[in-house]
Order: sequence, then structure tokens, then C-alpha cells
Amino acid sequence: MMSTNKVRSTKLTFKGDKPKKKRKREVGEIGSSRKSRRKDDNEDPETWVLPENANEIRGPTFLMHPSDPYPISINFNSTTNRIVIHFFDKEKLEDDTEPPSLLDRTPTDVSQVWVTTRVAGSSTVNLRTGTGEGKFLSCDAHGIVSVDRDARGPQEEWTPVVLPDGMVAFMNVYEKYLSIDEIAGGAMQLRGDSDEVGFRERFWVKIQSKYKKEAHEEEKKKEGAAEKPKINEESSNRLYQTWGAGRLVISTDDKKELKNARKEGRLAEALLDRRSKLKSDRFC
Repeated sequence: MMSTNKVRSTKLTFKGDKPKKKRKREVGEIGSSRKSRRKDDNEDPETWVLPENANEIRGPTFLMHPSDPYPISINFNSTTNRIVIHFFDKEKLEDDTEPPSLLDRTPTDVSQVWVTTRVAGSSTVNLRTGTGEGKFLSCDAHGIVSVDRDARGPQEEWTPVVLPDGMVAFMNVYEKYLSIDEIAGGAMQLRGDSDEVGFRERFWVKIQSKYKKEAHEEEKKKEGAAEKPKINEESSNRLYQTWGAGRLVISTDDKKELKNARKEGRLAEALLDRRSKLKSDRFC
């Protein structure tokens, strides 16, 4: 017959130990913690998000400007090979519903998407059209912005500057800023000859979340590579110096000299000097 007694815990305990009280979690608390851990994993990698720093601006890019009275997006017409300033909300919606806010908007056509590529070892980027033959956005010394270059050069380089409010300004090789300019007849065009960042030079930029994560991973790798080497004299001696019967000998000198050597970039040399002082062979 099976015993009805409770199974005793096999955990090792000592006489006089006080029992630890287990903290009970609320159902909502458990759900919130799991949600916070898996928030990024569950997010669609193609979700359009705002960049937090200039390094995150890469891949498919959506450029908008909060112009008045209608906000605009920077588009490209692959038929005419020209930049098109598209006005949001200019045409009334069929069901008379309220249009979404500018920050809630996402691209609805491939002509609204630019492809941002980063120049290796530089803070500059290139903006290439997402349709057609892949022309680069360029600006000449007179501030004329065009999209007719098949190759990238200095005039196709832009330096994104993320402003405190999250908007982005783009500086060209002549240290002038990209801006929205109104011409005769109320039409709008892009210019690249502004000396300062004002309302006309501030753009809202959206990127896809997977490229934002990619930028974070690169930063983590750089931080890991930049970490100072650890001072582990014991493992160093065990690897490079042999003593009888597996005996391990470590220098009794002050370790401050090792810390100074690490700062000066000669840690391996300092460890070698300390090992050489431990040698007992008179013929060495």
C-alpha cells in the first residue's frame, strides 16, 4: 500500500538554519517580467521605428518633414529620375476619418523608401533610391540636390545628426544642411545650402527595427573588444612555466606594476619579466 506521507526534501540543511521565506509573485508581475524580456524578440523585424543615434540609420529608410499645412515625404520617381515631394493629407480620405499622426505613418509605396548604406570607418552615409537603377542622392557646391549618380563620391556623402527631440539633420560634404525650400507657385524642393539647423532642416527618419538591433550588436562587440585585458598571473605561469610535480609558483612582488603595464600596453612583457625572476636554474 502506497504511503500517504509527504516526500521529505533531500536538500542539505544544518541545525539552527532559519527557514527562508519564498516570495510569492503576483500573476500580473510574472506576465510583465516575461513581456519585458521577450518584447524585442516578438517584435516584427520589419517594424518601422525611430533611430536613437546616427549609427542606427541604415537599411531601408523613410524620410518625412512636418511641413505646414501638410507634412511631406521625400519620394523618388523612377520614370523621370527625379525627387518627388509628396504631400500627406492633401487629398481627403474617402471615409472622412482622421489621418494618422506623422510619427505613426509608414511607407505605403516603394517610391517612399530609400536605402541607407554606411561608409566603412566613417560617420557618413549614402542615400540610394529603393526603386529603379539605384541612384544616389547628391548635392553640389551650389546646393542643388539631385538623384542622377550611379556611383558614390564625396558629393553623395551625408552625415546624419540626431537632434535632442529625435529629429535628424543631414550635413553634406560642404558642411551645409539638407532642407525643404518653397519655390514659386507654392511648390517644394530639396536644397543643400543651409548654414544652420532650423525647422526646414529637421526631418523625421524611420528605419526597420532589425537594423536598429544590428547596430546595437555592433556596439556591444566594439565594447567587448575595447575591454582591458585581465591580469591573471596564475594562469599565465601555468601556461608558460613548468615546475616539478605540477607545482605553481607566483611572484610575491607588488601587482601595481602589472596595472601600470596594462595601462601602457605592455602587460605581456611585464608578466614575462616576473616569470624570469622566478627561475631557479643557475645556468639560465
